[in-house]
Amino acid sequence: MKSKNSGMKIAVILTIIILGALTTLVVINSETKNTGSEVKIPSNEGQPILGEANAPVTVVEFGDFKCPSCKEWGETIFPRLVSEYVDTGKVKFSYINVLFHGEESQLGSIAAESVLKNSPEAYWDFHKGLFKEQPSKNHDALWINQKKILEVASGVPGIDVDKLKTDIEQKSELGAVNKDTELVEEFNIQQTPTIIINGIMLEDPFDYEKIKTHIEQELDGNQ
Repeated sequence: MKSKNSGMKIAVILTIIILGALTTLVVINSETKNTGSEVKIPSNEGQPILGEANAPVTVVEFGDFKCPSCKEWGETIFPRLVSEYVDTGKVKFSYINVLFHGEESQLGSIAAESVLKNSPEAYWDFHKGLFKEQPSKNHDALWINQKKILEVASGVPGIDVDKLKTDIEQKSELGAVNKDTELVEEFNIQQTPTIIINGIMLEDPFDYEKIKTHIEQELDGNQ
């Protein structure tokens, strides 16, 4: 009788342990689902890169110069990311062009690729300057044009404005833009901005605490 009771106690304990483990797995899976999905890290070959080339964590933005949310992300989240992680050598950041807004998106991307090729040290200032010109209210207004691009470029030291003008007119860097479009299709990008951290595609790019959590987890894993 004593042996039988002991067997029942062991069975109950094992059941509790198994249920606890299953509950933990459900919670973990739920958290993963709610914060992001696993993908591979997009290739940064030919992409603008900010930060140390050998930084342990890679953060990639799929963005569109015509996208209001991308402008907001660039003004609110990006500076914090740069200050805390890029400038400290922990993260390298790259940007991939998305053409969700048609011809204007393409024109802005061609210009950015031209600056990247001919004046790479001026790329991020141009990138920031072009986003700054995006209207804050009338998002559908036609504003990315050659005149506006050259105006932005003329305010950034190091850019050969005449070369940029030629590249825009001849669409010289359309090939580079098309490579970005291939990545957009490969990763099935549905919204901008889309942020990928070491192969984790975030559901909410504006949740900076989640961004920090993913980065810190990756840093811990690289130690």
